[in-house]
Amino acid sequence: MTAFALLLDILVVLLVVHTAVNVVLLRRPERDGVVSEKVSVLMPMRDEAAHAAAAVTSALAQCGLTDQETIVYDDGSSDDTATMVHAAGGTRVRLLTGTAPPPGWVGKPHACARLAEAATGSVLVFVDADVVLAPDAVASAVTLLRRTGLAFVSPYPRQLTGSLLERLVQPLLQWSWLTFLPLRLAEHGARPSLAAANGQFLVVDTETYRRAGGHGVVRGDVVEDMALARALVRAGGRGTFVDGSSLATCRMYDGGRAVVEGYAKSLWCAFGSQAAALGVAGLMLLVGVVPWALLAATPLAWPAAAGGIVGRVIAALRAGNRPVVDALLHPLSALCFAALVAVSLRRRASGTLTWKARPVA
Repeated sequence: MTAFALLLDILVVLLVVHTAVNVVLLRRPERDGVVSEKVSVLMPMRDEAAHAAAAVTSALAQCGLTDQETIVYDDGSSDDTATMVHAAGGTRVRLLTGTAPPPGWVGKPHACARLAEAATGSVLVFVDADVVLAPDAVASAVTLLRRTGLAFVSPYPRQLTGSLLERLVQPLLQWSWLTFLPLRLAEHGARPSLAAANGQFLVVDTETYRRAGGHGVVRGDVVEDMALARALVRAGGRGTFVDGSSLATCRMYDGGRAVVEGYAKSLWCAFGSQAAALGVAGLMLLVGVVPWALLAATPLAWPAAAGGIVGRVIAALRAGNRPVVDALLHPLSALCFAALVAVSLRRRASGTLTWKARPVA
């Protein structure tokens, strides 16, 4: 037991150090840039009447862009999404009316592919409907893209939370890639397995996007943003996450039920396979929960137990989220994540996975 506790101490301390190194290395966009090339801001929406106006308004309020087009794809919404887009954007927004995706396509990749087909900019900026951009967000991200010579950058928005389950689960997203992803190696390496991106706010060089095959090559992927990042790397592009906490905000899910439904649709395949999903859940429990259980047997587990919380605090400070209260609940966060993986795998096995009234393959 003592030897196991010491091994966990070493593992967790190394992960905390890696988190801290990544926080230092995380690229931060330069503010107040001016972009002279044409930029296409592309927004897929389905049943987003509650978010459409704020998203479109923030997209149209961008400064530092000398040539911008804004295109929204209404993916067969059953609510007033189109009406809200018209009210917020008027003639400044090109609204495309979509239909159900063809066989073999998941909804979001299909919507993004149609948007990219309509775009004429040399840079494509994909923005989810639940994202609100700062006025200089797009110009700052595009300036960083061009300054670094990267093919894509994924500014990670500051994640807004409300319900308890949101506060427990959502901070794990940024903490996980800051803790486990070697950012500089992922940015410059040619290994698709290290490629990572977040579709909430994704900036891509158009030429590289088309050379990679665009969203057509990830048509059947539920986690299309990660799959697209891998396709871009295979096509010779490079890129990774950058700090978007001052550029955009996103409330990914509104309420505990939405968290369960949202993660259930994707966790079964988010890490490449169902076996990998189980492995990640096990790793989360190993570094987040097991050290606290070991404290009953040996005080030597304290570095590992405390380290998980320290890592969460470091990530939260970088993300601009609540650092102390939520971080103290890290063991419970890990348990919730493992439970969500179990729900996702069970629904996948029973064929009951759906999202916005559409079945998930």
